[in-house]
Parts: sequence; C-alpha cells; structure tokens
Amino acid sequence: MLKKERATYIHTELERLYPETPIPLDHTDPYTLLIAVLLSAQCTDERVNKITPALFSRADNPLEMAQVPVAEIEAIIKPCGLAPRKAKAIQRLSEILRDEHDGQVPVDLAILETLPGVGHKTASVVMAQAFEVPAFPVDTHIHRLAQRWGLTKGKNVVQTEQDCKKLFPRESWNKLHLQIIFYGREYCSARGCDGTKCPMCKALYPNRKKPFVVNKA
Repeated sequence: MLKKERATYIHTELERLYPETPIPLDHTDPYTLLIAVLLSAQCTDERVNKITPALFSRADNPLEMAQVPVAEIEAIIKPCGLAPRKAKAIQRLSEILRDEHDGQVPVDLAILETLPGVGHKTASVVMAQAFEVPAFPVDTHIHRLAQRWGLTKGKNVVQTEQDCKKLFPRESWNKLHLQIIFYGREYCSARGCDGTKCPMCKALYPNRKKPFVVNKA
C-alpha cells in the first residue's frame, strides 16, 4: 500500500473498531481536564482517575486551587509520580488563570502552552477534548504506532504530528487520536507487538518478517 492508502485503511478500520471515543480522563470542565492531563504525564489514565476525586474535592477551580499549599497538593497526587514538579505547576497555573484569565482556561493553544507544566501535547488535548478545536495530540504511544504503520519517519512527536495532520482529514483529528490510543492499548502496545503481530500491522505490512525498530520520541 501507498502511504495514503494505509491512512485510509487505518481510518476506516479504527472507525469500525471504535465508533465511540469516550475521553479516558474523568473531568467536569476544561480546568479539571487540564489538571488531569497534566497529571497523566508518565502515569496511567486509570491511576489519574483514582487520584483526581480527592484533589478536586479539595479544589476544582483555579481560585480555590491557587490557595491550596503546594505540599498538600503534592501529598494528594503523590501516586501519580513526579509529584513535586506537578504540584508546583498546578498551583502556579491556577494562580495565572485566576490573575490573568478571569479564572477561565483560555481557548488558545499558544497561551495554554505557556502555562507551567503544560506542553504542546497537553495543550492540544485540552483544545481537542475540552473545546472541540481540531488538534492531533501525539504522545509516545501514537508516535510508536504511526511509525509502525508507515505514516511517518519522524524522529520526534512534533514531526509525527505534522505528518499525521497531512494524511487525515482535519475533521477526524480529535476522534482519531483517541482511536489510535485505544487500538494501541488493546492490540499494539510497546511490548505486545513489534510491528509484525497485531491485526493492523499484519494488514498493512503482510510481508514484514522482522521486528520494526521505532525511532524513539
């Protein structure tokens, strides 16, 4: 298959497998989603969902969170890992939202990226999932699958994002990035598939015999 043909096949197959794409992180509004995505760095969504109820019962908006001591935030989120850094970021970004944005999460990718603890991927997730603005957040999992499936040769997530945006319709981005994540978890994980085992890899590259080496993000 040519790259465009692979993209069309992937899109069709993922739509068949995952017609519904519920957001994996529990949240009630853009702010709680932003915090949940920040916490998910190097942590599973499942664990984040176990931690956030306690955190949001303490404070679920920037005005209240800005008043919570960093040490208290850190104690609550400790199971998520990187707690000291994440706790400082949560309090500081809450202060910024309170002082500079009327306590609201801005619908602006560039502004979101300037917030403490919020990189391009986190900002893209918020734009896509909270505000339904077309975005294609790429994490290490999507980066891995996009390479295995011949969608990119990018050496980093930035290049992978650019390549995927060129291949798939803009209106599909928000749903598709979740579909790829769901597929990766179920069929094509880092250890569960090496580019030769899962149904998608076999369909796209039926003659691939050796494990596919991924350029790490």
